[in-house]
Amino acid sequence: MLFRARVGGGAVVRQEPTPRTRHLRVREDRGHTVLEFRGEIDIAAAAEIVPALDRATGQPGARIVIDLRAVDFFDCSGLRLLYRARGRVLERGGRLHLVCTQPLTLRVLRVTGLSRLLPPQPTLDAALEQSEAASGSL
Repeated sequence: MLFRARVGGGAVVRQEPTPRTRHLRVREDRGHTVLEFRGEIDIAAAAEIVPALDRATGQPGARIVIDLRAVDFFDCSGLRLLYRARGRVLERGGRLHLVCTQPLTLRVLRVTGLSRLLPPQPTLDAALEQSEAASGSL
């Protein structure tokens, strides 16, 4: 199924809907695309997530929030997803925020130094309110 949307000048753009997966829910909130990772984020989950992640982060000036609150397990595959998202968003002049409250995931983020590049916020509201200086643009 394709969605059609009118763009400036009357052009019609076809856009594939974001498929739902077991490990990812994508939605819009206050002008941001929110990618909610869910369950065990391992190599198999990462393979499911990459296409939607690339679609969301491939837009110029994208405003992205990755929400890890529903994650039960997070390994190096999850870290690669976050680094990939950060790089793609920054290349295109966008902003990336992170939400995380899971102690083990927070520990992985701290140990790897990723928490300095993407400071995790405890709530979606806190992430959406972050200033541009704290948006992963360091």
